[in-house]
Amino acid sequence: MKNIVVFASGSGSNFQSIIDAVESGKINARITGLISNKDGIKALERAGRHNIPTRILNESVFEDYQDYEKELLLQLAVWDTDLIALAGYLRKIPVSVINRYEHRILNIHPSLLPKFGGKGFYGIKVHQAVIASKEAESGCTIHVVTKEFDEGPVLEQSKVPVKSDDTPQTLAARVLEQEHILYPKVIANYLTTLD
Repeated sequence: MKNIVVFASGSGSNFQSIIDAVESGKINARITGLISNKDGIKALERAGRHNIPTRILNESVFEDYQDYEKELLLQLAVWDTDLIALAGYLRKIPVSVINRYEHRILNIHPSLLPKFGGKGFYGIKVHQAVIASKEAESGCTIHVVTKEFDEGPVLEQSKVPVKSDDTPQTLAARVLEQEHILYPKVIANYLTTLD
């Protein structure tokens, strides 16, 4: 059975959708840990409720960035990681981690990439930009993580219409519903491609 490690920086609702899919058997894997760069977030509470080990690792507490990278790689090795799923993780993944887990890191992004992706496009900022650009549709994208923000190969997308009376918050809520459906499904399928 494969081991998934989730990275999250916030409420962890996508993390919860992965937990639910594992517990119901839709994802044939174990979640062996949660990495966060922040303490006191809801994702950590979710992990606690499901007995998932957690580790808070923030580069700012390390004297040297390389020490942070080494600690992150060590923790991933301890958890015997097969796949990393980013779920609202707002830090750039170190190149050494991307190299070590090449084609084994997935991310979910709240727009139809390549639109509204890259540095600075995260959370509500994405939905503000979509509405400001008068887009007819938006949605979410699951992609493989590479060294450049939001530029890895797209695995799957789910679309939602942008309504004339949408606010960034109403659009975000509609996109999030699709994220919770799409991400577990893509993870389940992707795990079958890993040796």
